[in-house]
Amino acid sequence: MLLTLTTTHRPATDLGYLLHKNPGAVRSVDVWFGLAHVFYPEATDERCTVALLLEVDPIGLVRRKGRGAEPVSLEPYVNDRPYAASSFVSVALAKVFGTAMTGRSAERQELADTPIPLEVRIPALPCRGGEELLRRLFEPLSYTVTATPIPLDGQFREWGDSPYLKTRLLTEARLADVLSHLYVLLPVLDDAKHYWVSRDEIEKLLRRGEGWLRDHPENELITRRYLRHQPHLAREALARLLEEDQADPDSAVRAHDQEEEQVERGIGLGEQRMQAVVGALKDAGATRVLDLGCGDGRLLQALLRDGSFERIVGVDVSYAVLERAARRLRLHEMSPKQRGRVDLVQSSLTYRDRGLQGYDAAAVVEVIEHLDPSRLDAFERALLGVAHPGTVVVTTPNAEYNVRFEGLPAGSLRHRDHRFEWTRGEFETWANGAAERNGYTVRFQPVGPEDPEVGSPTQMAVFSR
Repeated sequence: MLLTLTTTHRPATDLGYLLHKNPGAVRSVDVWFGLAHVFYPEATDERCTVALLLEVDPIGLVRRKGRGAEPVSLEPYVNDRPYAASSFVSVALAKVFGTAMTGRSAERQELADTPIPLEVRIPALPCRGGEELLRRLFEPLSYTVTATPIPLDGQFREWGDSPYLKTRLLTEARLADVLSHLYVLLPVLDDAKHYWVSRDEIEKLLRRGEGWLRDHPENELITRRYLRHQPHLAREALARLLEEDQADPDSAVRAHDQEEEQVERGIGLGEQRMQAVVGALKDAGATRVLDLGCGDGRLLQALLRDGSFERIVGVDVSYAVLERAARRLRLHEMSPKQRGRVDLVQSSLTYRDRGLQGYDAAAVVEVIEHLDPSRLDAFERALLGVAHPGTVVVTTPNAEYNVRFEGLPAGSLRHRDHRFEWTRGEFETWANGAAERNGYTVRFQPVGPEDPEVGSPTQMAVFSR
């Protein structure tokens, strides 16, 4: 298996300093599946290329497993492992270029921190998802992608193409970032890992994905495939990935919430919202309800006071916030019967969590405005497409009403963590489109005092399947 990395940065031989590998030497390193060789096919001031060549020993891999009997087929011995880029490449990258992946360089730290032109070539890249998936993974990271399908057999073209691509990736980026991208995305493209995946893999994913994975439009797919489709690990990884990086998230969330309460306190909007949402859920006849983005548990508290709700689950991406909800609800003091009605679950609202299927209704109260607009499509698919409850109640601020709040500067949002606030027309456009795409009808309801010019302070959409 071969992977080459080329730069035309001047002098190009500085690549050796960044990789901590002398261009004039060949280095061979033992890895558990064979040997990894590092050498430089070319090294001039104008152009420098480093090659990573893996000698994968398929016979050694079979015997390493310590089986008592020989395999009944040739597949364990004859496969694509010696030839195609896979999780073995990730292991080798970490082994031979581990220091470079950290972004440290004793001799050229300024260069290590600087984007440079880089070209990656992989002669045989397995890609379960084809060229389209390859582009979806690398193009958002500012790569120019060139891919040529490799036929199953050049003499029998009617057999079609194999799942392998001859691949060229061009970018201008820090070397450490490119190595991290390759480390994570190569096994994702192959959709396989050739070793046991445990919780330790979450730490590797978050460490190598730092600075880019959180905002990648395919972060859910990347996480799921990297962790070999183990839902419990993927849920934990996404929850940790998307949780805000704060020194004290508990106090920070509380401070932000107090800002919004201060703006809305004069009209008692918080209580009116709770009443409107609970009323919509009762009108729908829901008994099993999800509170998505449950925060500190105010809606959960209101639902528990009504005996018609038999099963109530609060979901939030932040473990610290869920702890706040547990304290508000006094879970440890509840009777066994009451405690059996409620549960708290850590999960991302943009992750397709099939554990959230089978509920009558879901409430999403003052949550969507905290999502980046680029994540709304994933949120829609996860909620309306996968969880697919019978009723969905969504509330969000009405941006038009902000001019009626004293002390809120013109053009300001009600909460510093809001990514956007929609007008009534914008909210209705999004909700109507989401309903049509996922088999729902939707109606709209004002919440709070209505102003003849700017409407109500909160707008609510009720989706019915």
